[in-house]
Amino acid sequence: MQESLYPLKFYPILKEKIWGGEKLSEIYNLKNAENIGESWVLSGYAGEESVVLNGNLRGKNIRQLIDTYRDTLLGKSIYEKFGRNFPLLFKLIDAGDKLSIQVHPDDLTAWNRHASFGKTEMWYIIDAEEDSELILGFANEIKPEKYSAALANGTLETLLQHVKVCAGDVFFIPAGTIHAIGKGILLAEIQQSSDITYRVYDYQRKDANGRERELHKEQAIDVINYKNAQNFKIEYQNKRNEFVSLVNCNYFNTSFMEFSNTQFLDYEEIENFAVLLCTEGRFELKTSDFSISVLKGEAVLLPASTKVVQLIPAQLSRVLETFIV
Repeated sequence: MQESLYPLKFYPILKEKIWGGEKLSEIYNLKNAENIGESWVLSGYAGEESVVLNGNLRGKNIRQLIDTYRDTLLGKSIYEKFGRNFPLLFKLIDAGDKLSIQVHPDDLTAWNRHASFGKTEMWYIIDAEEDSELILGFANEIKPEKYSAALANGTLETLLQHVKVCAGDVFFIPAGTIHAIGKGILLAEIQQSSDITYRVYDYQRKDANGRERELHKEQAIDVINYKNAQNFKIEYQNKRNEFVSLVNCNYFNTSFMEFSNTQFLDYEEIENFAVLLCTEGRFELKTSDFSISVLKGEAVLLPASTKVVQLIPAQLSRVLETFIV
């Protein structure tokens, strides 16, 4: 007999990085943990599947859930399109130091080269130190030859667009955009389920064994969009106790809400799964027959069978809501 589905929380998958910081250790109350750069808060990526931490399905991973519940979990259209593959990946990233300058391939290239999804993503800035910045695209349109020459002579950074950031900023990064996260930034990343990254420049950093990380210069050349930088920043107006749309693209739809009052969310018409990622505060999530506490840094997967949920904040809270239509 199948267990009934309910809102699911997962153990975070924590990853040490050469550029990792201390903020994720603080969020998850970790002792003696250093350089934690990423928390994969919800992942179906092969070999990195999230494991349920609450309720009767505790210990099951997301792929096992999909095999059992199929469209009841994902939604009919999502299951028909993606099958056993959970289509999105949710992360928190803590840049104690700047990340490499990199690019991700689009769907066609990623599939032909790696049998993988491409990687279009968005970032919500949770926290940023003074003068923190992102690298997003080129300052001006250039030819691939100029890019290659700058990469060879160490002047690539001078060709790129540097964007100052602060908490609450949102950015949409299509596949093919050369980019990097700067030092002092904590952000939530919502992306296609892919881990294909072409690293083109890494500041000659060495790991604990004295080795520089692998670069992927040749693979990146025909992936990069060399056009002049667009404005990757998403402008929105925060409306307390109301969802505000941030990104609507072919891969995901994400909204943001800062709330201090109880909220009733109706998922009757979506017909697919939804994910709530808490970026600040703490709230109780209730359905007609289930209740869980959700803390900063945690994601909740609402099965497609979910109809109405109630969010009861214990303090001012912020949440990102994501679904696919």
